[in-house]
Amino acid sequence: MDAVSPTIINLIIFVLAIYVGYHVVWTVTPALHTPLMAVTNAISAIVIVGAMLAAALTVTPLGKTMGVLAVALAAVNVFGGFLVTRRMLEMFRKKEKKAVAADAAGSGVAK
Repeated sequence: MDAVSPTIINLIIFVLAIYVGYHVVWTVTPALHTPLMAVTNAISAIVIVGAMLAAALTVTPLGKTMGVLAVALAAVNVFGGFLVTRRMLEMFRKKEKKAVAADAAGSGVAK
């Protein structure tokens, strides 16, 4: 005899995961943002593999649709994560001087 439905238990776990995830992401310091995004991308890649398996192994049209939707959303998440990580890493690069200023100084000709 189940005292509580498994659906209710899964819903409670889902809501708690959203709550904990929100607080973890919004309290992370900017210095840890890039490693956090790398881990998030790795998790999303695992989700893509699982969603592909779910879409391929299910026989119901709803299951296939949900699997394809999960693959698409996880792929968007991975792509966006790489873009955000690239932008964050560019913020830490040294600024290069303009090529025009270097050419003008090296040749002695004012432009």
